[in-house]
Formats: sequence, structure tokens, C-alpha cells
Amino acid sequence: MKLAKLALLATTLAVTPLAANAQDAGTTVYSQIDESTVGTIESNDGTTAVLDTGAYKAPLPLSYLAEREGKWTINATKDQIDGMMAQQAAQAAAQLDTALTVGSSVVSADAQPAGTVLAMDSTEDQILVKRGTGLVSLKKEHFAVDGAGNLTALYTLEQLATFTTEVPEGAEVRTASGELVDFAGTGMATSASATTATTGASE
Repeated sequence: MKLAKLALLATTLAVTPLAANAQDAGTTVYSQIDESTVGTIESNDGTTAVLDTGAYKAPLPLSYLAEREGKWTINATKDQIDGMMAQQAAQAAAQLDTALTVGSSVVSADAQPAGTVLAMDSTEDQILVKRGTGLVSLKKEHFAVDGAGNLTALYTLEQLATFTTEVPEGAEVRTASGELVDFAGTGMATSASATTATTGASE
């Protein structure tokens, strides 16, 4: 799953790195402001480091980190980074609530058309996506809104195909809480089929 780059204030985090070497996973990062621990580097791809603060995993350009007196530092506190991540998460959640509606088109994580939202069961946290003559059951956490505003399932098209259950003609489609769903002219599918798809997508 791709991480969106953290929108940090340049005036807050602008630093001049004193070393060009990439930070290793497991490295502790300290605040230049109060010398407190900000978090630990979880991963580093040579361009972006993921900083685990304990509350959030913040993707940071390596230029935001500097080595000072043998320690890796950043010109921000843990509270500042957590606050910015919380704000970003709230904005992403609001975008998702707007985009995730019955009838919305879905694209896959590899930007391929992946189907249409057929039904939403908020009681059981179930989103049914119609894919041709098949059905896949996902959870809200399996969706995001990409930079172009597309409702995106956080799986590749190949993975979604694996999770998809074909709908036999004339079968019934019900949500996990038992609500009958119209499968748009191809008949219906059983809630048992939807449950199978959910299990596959959750792995």
C-alpha cells in the first residue's frame, strides 16, 4: 500500500542535512527543538524514510532529517508531526466518505477499472463491489481516494479477481446483515458468497 507524502510546513522542518548517508531502519530520531524522541525509522527507500512515532507512520523526505552530534534529528516535535498526520488522516477520511457511495466507480491500486459499488452495509462494515458477473466484499478500510479523486480499492486488479465470487444466475444477493440487494439484472448472490470474498480480501 502506498503512503501519501506528509504535507509538512517547510518553515517548520527545513534543515540542512549534515550527512548524505541514508538512515537505517531502527534508527531513533530526535527533535532539534527539545531533544525529545520523535520516533524510529521503520523503512527507507533512499528517497523517503517512514518515521514511526508510535501513533503514526509518517513518510518524510530524507532532506528533512539531519545528523547532529551523532544523532539523527528533525526540526519538529513528535506532537507536531502527530498533529499534522492526524489532520491529514481526517481530510482523507472526509474525502472517502464523500466518494464511497452506492453506484460509485472503483479503480484498483494499479489504476485499472475494478467495478462499481453495489451496496454498503455499515452495520457489518461491508462494501459490496460488482465486477462484471461477480461480486467482491471489502471493508471501508480497503478503500482510499487517490490524487485524481478516484475511489480506489487498495488491491491490484489481479488480487481483486482472486477475491471475486461469480454470481450464479437466479441466486440471491444479501449483505452480511441480511439486506436483499439487486444485482442489476443478472440475478442475485448469497451472503455466504460475499463472506467468502471478505475473508480473502482481509488476508
